[in-house]
Amino acid sequence: MAETFWNDQEFTKQDYTQQKLPKGDYENCRFVDCLFSEGYLDNQNFIDCTFVGCDLTNANIAHTTFNEVTFTDCKMVGLQFETCNPLLLSLHFIGCNLSVASFHGMDLPRTLFEDCKMHQTDFTETQLKEGKFPNCDFENAIFDQTNLERADFTSALNFNIDPSINHLKKTRFSKEGLIGLLKKYDIVVT
Repeated sequence: MAETFWNDQEFTKQDYTQQKLPKGDYENCRFVDCLFSEGYLDNQNFIDCTFVGCDLTNANIAHTTFNEVTFTDCKMVGLQFETCNPLLLSLHFIGCNLSVASFHGMDLPRTLFEDCKMHQTDFTETQLKEGKFPNCDFENAIFDQTNLERADFTSALNFNIDPSINHLKKTRFSKEGLIGLLKKYDIVVT
């Protein structure tokens, strides 16, 4: 089957859970209120695309290229981002539910996660240098051997980051958020 090229297209309220998104290259396209949950987005190429209000829960994104792609108000529970194509990878997340997603071992410098829910999200061995996390909720998120150098957690919530097993040079936290660095010691701060 020949791959197709789509440019400057908008896909609205499409259901790709039963019928797969046609394989191809999507450049400067918008996907609005589309359903991809449990579906297949593997081996696709998205360049300068936006996904708004889409449900991508447990979608297969293996070998997919995401170059300058923004997800806004999307449900992305359980996505395995480490399976996507790392070449030219550039992602932005605004108001998304990324719970139980995995970014294990990925290189994501300067990535913006804004107003996102990231409960039980795995950031093990992830390079998040200079990442920004305004108003993100990290309840039970996993940070292990994660590079958070110069990342900004000043308005992040519910994180539990062990400084002894993560790289935190010049990482920014609010005074109120410092308790998230001390949880492993089981101390009481009043």
